[in-house]
Amino acid sequence: MAIYVDADACPVKAEVERVGTRHGMRIFIVSNGGLRPSQNPLVETVIVPDGPDLADMWIAERAGPGDVVITGDIPLAAKCVAAGARVLKHDGEALTAANIGNVLATRDLMSDLRSADPFRQGGGRAFSRADRSRFLDALERALRAVRP
Repeated sequence: MAIYVDADACPVKAEVERVGTRHGMRIFIVSNGGLRPSQNPLVETVIVPDGPDLADMWIAERAGPGDVVITGDIPLAAKCVAAGARVLKHDGEALTAANIGNVLATRDLMSDLRSADPFRQGGGRAFSRADRSRFLDALERALRAVRP
C-alpha cells in the first residue's frame, strides 16, 4: 500500500504528505526534478529523467490494488484505474472504472476543440480552497478504504 503523486504541477503535495503520514502510508512524490525532497521518512522523492510521460510511466508500472494515485493526468489515471488503484484528481474527484471512460472522452473532445479553434485556449478555473477541502476529504476516505 502506497500513495503515488504525479508531482509536476500538483497543488496538493503538502496535503498528501500530512494525511498520508497520519495514516502511516509510504508516499512516492514523482517528478522530473525541481522539487525539494521531504525530510519525512515516509516520503520518497523520485526524480525520473527528463522526457515526455516518464513520471507517468514510473507510476503506472507500480500502482495497483491497495494504492492511491494522485494525478490530474487522465491517461495516467486510466492506466492506474485499470491496474486496480484508487485515483484522485487534485480537486478530490475520484476516477473509477465507472467514470474513467467518460472522463477520457471529454478530455479528448476538449483537446480536439482547442486544436480546431485557436481562440479556445487556456485552462479552466483556478484551484480554490473548496477544491483543497474536497481533496482532503476524498483522500481521507480513500486511505481509510485501502487500509486493512
